[in-house]
Amino acid sequence: MAEHGVREPLLPDGAGRPSRRTRPSMSDETGALARALGALYARVPLGMRLGLEPMRAACVAAGHPEGAFEVVHVAGTNGKGSTCAMVEAMLRASGKRTGLYTSPHLTRFAERIRIAGEPLSDAELADVLERALAIGPDLSFFETATLAAFLAFRDARVDVAVIEVGIGGRLDATNVIPSTRVAAITRIALDHTDRLGDTLEAIAREKAGIARTGRPIVIGPMPPDVRAAALDVALAASALPIVMGEDPDALPKDALVGLPGAYQHDNARIAWRIARELGVPEPARREGLATARWPGRFEEISVGAGPLRGAWLLDGAHNPDGARALVAALGGAAPGALVFGALADKAWPEMIDVLAALPCPRIYVAPRGRAATDPRTIAERVPGHAAASVDEALAHARAATDGRVVVCGSLYLVGDARAALLGLTADPPVAL
Repeated sequence: MAEHGVREPLLPDGAGRPSRRTRPSMSDETGALARALGALYARVPLGMRLGLEPMRAACVAAGHPEGAFEVVHVAGTNGKGSTCAMVEAMLRASGKRTGLYTSPHLTRFAERIRIAGEPLSDAELADVLERALAIGPDLSFFETATLAAFLAFRDARVDVAVIEVGIGGRLDATNVIPSTRVAAITRIALDHTDRLGDTLEAIAREKAGIARTGRPIVIGPMPPDVRAAALDVALAASALPIVMGEDPDALPKDALVGLPGAYQHDNARIAWRIARELGVPEPARREGLATARWPGRFEEISVGAGPLRGAWLLDGAHNPDGARALVAALGGAAPGALVFGALADKAWPEMIDVLAALPCPRIYVAPRGRAATDPRTIAERVPGHAAASVDEALAHARAATDGRVVVCGSLYLVGDARAALLGLTADPPVAL
């Protein structure tokens, strides 16, 4: 038995790929995935460490899966997941076989690794996780997940993988990829300041560390000084910066953006330009943009029966910039009630100050994932009801209004609320 209780890897038949066996039964698949996820979650205490050497060593041992496909690499504080989803949908509409790697998951871990728009099956996910765990016994949770994604994309022979940076960019585990077709930076805001720096300029420099020599890097809307910092790094790497705002044809006025929320317009412009750089024909860009889906981001849900029946809006606004975007997207339409929770290391006072502009009952709850802000502490700043659980928070909010309830402040809260509202089975959340 391998370390962390993972099965010893099967003898490889080439480039780290295990030989095939008779397909296991569904119960075997479920048990294998449970064991693999258990071993993966045992690595959570290592955190999301910054640094590339462990990943580089693991990629060497795995036969360099990170170089087996073309890559679109997207960094940013807000909007990078939505942008990745749009780009992947455009590529798929053009006939490309795609991989998509994002984090964190809302409900199931399998959401993080998708092939051709679909999460890996239980058997496929268990397989790549077991192999990643065995290849890199000292990797962190996020590093192991990233290696598993690389293995899955190589196995599936994807044409292009759209990869979301986990944290920062320069020292993020995803940055071991040797090159990119296109890189991009979405919005920059203060987040993870203990690791990335306490100014927007410092954070922009870290995120611009994904720039590659001779390759385009799309730089999204940001203040001039912040943009200048990102440009310094990109130019020093001999990359080819494309600054949004200088292209009048960045997005056709009649293009339909399938992801709701006014703030998705900037993400759509970035995605459109990335796809154009990739050579995706305009009809496929239009189709992908219109059909892209990204749960938990200004997502409207209607519950038809039961004590929670009614309209809900879920939005992973996890920092002040996201909170401001949410309020703007609501367009002055105050919700019937607000459910809010934040992790302790987030700028929750600024977030709740922004959301205080919404005149409605407020319910506060602690998200799962890692240390959360005490709901009673939030209520001391802006009055509201402190709930003991997500279920209590949702029930209290629904009892307070027949109108739409907004759930926001943490993706982990949004994930738990989504599972409760839709009756979904959820894997444990992890803030990595």
